[in-house]
Amino acid sequence: MRLVLLGAPGSGKGTQAARLKEYLDVPHISTGDLLRAEVAAGSPLGLQAKEVMARGDLVSDEILLGMLRDRFSRDDTRNGFILDGYPRNLAQAAALDQLLADLGQKFDAAVQLTVDNEQIIERLAGRAKAEGRADDSPESVRHRLNVYDQQTAPVIEFYRQHGQLTVVDGVGSLDDVFTRIVEAIAPEKAVG
Repeated sequence: MRLVLLGAPGSGKGTQAARLKEYLDVPHISTGDLLRAEVAAGSPLGLQAKEVMARGDLVSDEILLGMLRDRFSRDDTRNGFILDGYPRNLAQAAALDQLLADLGQKFDAAVQLTVDNEQIIERLAGRAKAEGRADDSPESVRHRLNVYDQQTAPVIEFYRQHGQLTVVDGVGSLDDVFTRIVEAIAPEKAVG
C-alpha cells in the first residue's frame, strides 16, 4: 500500500506512520527525517536545508523530489510505503504522481489527519523542549502553520478531487487515531 499522510505540522503524521509501518509492513518515509539526516551529515544538501528549515520555510521541490526518487527506487518500497511531509503543494502532488508513474508504482490513498492549530502549538512546544528542536519553537510553528494553510491545504482538495482522500480525526489517544486510520484505509484488516 502506498499512502501519503497529510496534516499540519504536529498533527501526528510521524507518530501514526511509525505504527502503520509495522502494521502494513512497508517503510515510513519522512521527508523531514531525510532532510535532518542530510543536515546531520553536513552534506551540501544538508547545509542548504538547515538554513531553510530553521526559518520554518519549505525546502525546494527539486531537492525533495530527487531524494524521493532515490528512496522509492530501493527494494524495500516494492510493496508500498507511507510518506509524510510530502507533497506540500500542488506542484509536488503532480510531481509525485508522475514520479510514481515513471517508477511503475500505483498510488493508493491520501489520509488527512485533522487537529486544531492550538493543540498543534501545544504538542510541538512539548516536542521542542524534549528534543531541543529549533524548528518547533512557537514562532516557527506559527509560521509553518501559516505556510501550510497557504501552500499545502490545496493538496487536500487535489486528492479529494481524485477520489483518493480520507479524512481522519487526529485528536485522541494514539490507539484511537490509529484504529480510525486502519478502518479508513484497510477495513478488511481493521483492528477490532
